Amino acid sequence: MAIPRSRRGRRLTAAVIVVVALSFLVDACAGAGGGGDAKPGTASAPGARFDVSSLIDPSGRALGVVDDKTPWQYDIVDTFAKEAGRAPDIREYYSSWGDDFDTEGNAFLWQHGQLPMMALVPSDTSLADIAQGQDDAYIRRLAGQVAAYDGPLALSFAGEMNGPWNSWGPKETKPADFVAAWKHLHDLFADRGVTNVIWAWTPHVVDSGTTAKLRPYYPGDAYVDWVGLIGYYGPIDGVAFSSLFTPTMRQISGFSGKPVLIAETGVAESSRKESDIRDLFQGAAKAGVIGLVWYDQRKDWPGGKQLMDWRISTSVGARAAFQVERARAGFGHSFTKG
Repeated sequence: MAIPRSRRGRRLTAAVIVVVALSFLVDACAGAGGGGDAKPGTASAPGARFDVSSLIDPSGRALGVVDDKTPWQYDIVDTFAKEAGRAPDIREYYSSWGDDFDTEGNAFLWQHGQLPMMALVPSDTSLADIAQGQDDAYIRRLAGQVAAYDGPLALSFAGEMNGPWNSWGPKETKPADFVAAWKHLHDLFADRGVTNVIWAWTPHVVDSGTTAKLRPYYPGDAYVDWVGLIGYYGPIDGVAFSSLFTPTMRQISGFSGKPVLIAETGVAESSRKESDIRDLFQGAAKAGVIGLVWYDQRKDWPGGKQLMDWRISTSVGARAAFQVERARAGFGHSFTKG
């Protein structure tokens, strides 16, 4: 049967539309498969994933700040910038196991020049249970949320695992369970195609309160990008960089050559605070660390109940020493510039 001309025209037009639509679909699929070329500090193309490979070994020394506020609570950044004489390059914060990833908050930090660093704390969770897959639904959800964030994230899981004051420390958890949980978390992120995470392994420095050997806690070079040390100048062990950080760095160098970040530190208020600040920056620069993250708050001494004031602004002298030594040692490196 012959088809009327008007109907033939409508069918031809419909066919053209289908062909054009299919061509767009093919192009979109091809673009999605070609991700991974996004440059640091720039928006990724649709379907692409941010790749942190160029950020892992920075050419300069970063300066950071850490506290217990959320990414949206930006006052700490403004305050730190005024006290330190420079805005921080890293903004570290804590997140409890089971919490969702704050995509918008982390994007806000990255857009304002800070590399977000999330310390994921498994306070009420057994590391053995994590390793055995009991929280896989949460890990997969978290991995998807992190992957959807168009920017980098330094991720520290179960930090200070060698600290006896933690529920995941030596008194409660075997090193093998920590390693298994770390690897399981890392592997599930990899299975989800996450490419925007810098994995930071963050033990407390070895001192009189944390005597456990660190090698049994190390997941291996394939699972770690940065070694992040935690240690404070205070009334017990923190009297000099050579005694606070150097012995631990020497121990770690026997099994890891990964870049070292001082992931959490501070100098307690005392008559020697100015000289301790000078010693910290000079020692860190000489040791070749990639950065230093300062806890600019009042906080109990690690493992104890003695309230210490770690803030830069406890005195005019402390603030001046921080600004002068920070600049002299070259701490200040923007990750957003690649």
